Amino acid sequence: MATTLRPTVVPSGPTEAKTPFVIRPARASDPEAMALIALHTGQMAEQSPEESCHSLDSTGLDTLDVQFFLLWQDGRAIAMGALKALSGDAFELKSMHTRQDARGCGAGRAMLDHLLAQARHVNAGAIYLETGSTDDFLPARRLYESYGFVEVPLFEGYGPDVWSVFMRLEMHSAA
Repeated sequence: MATTLRPTVVPSGPTEAKTPFVIRPARASDPEAMALIALHTGQMAEQSPEESCHSLDSTGLDTLDVQFFLLWQDGRAIAMGALKALSGDAFELKSMHTRQDARGCGAGRAMLDHLLAQARHVNAGAIYLETGSTDDFLPARRLYESYGFVEVPLFEGYGPDVWSVFMRLEMHSAA
């Protein structure tokens, strides 16, 4: 997935006084990225048993098969997301996370829009994701469902896990 990507400027959410979001490719080893990754992996460790935490650390996000992005607002990285190449023309959403104090402003939706646009750009056939099965993850599951993701039993690299929900979006039929 070695494509040159440009920053995306996206209008921010409901608060008109805020500046637009800017989404740029990043390295997971950047200080701002490492801070968000630490928040994300810490939250996942609080919400799921260790063997059911499938989040990637900075090393896992800084590989050739992963495109990693930060979403910025007012000079601050408030959200992140990644696309990981799977076999064929499939990709996996990884490390979707918005800072707690920025939730509800539309950053997660903007990041998901950006990742799906990147996937369309490389003619992805399907996008998969793994998220939690508990009520803590209900807002995330509802967001994904609103985009047309549907639950699937498993996908590449995962085994059965009652703590996980696996989802897929068919890109050729998605608008």
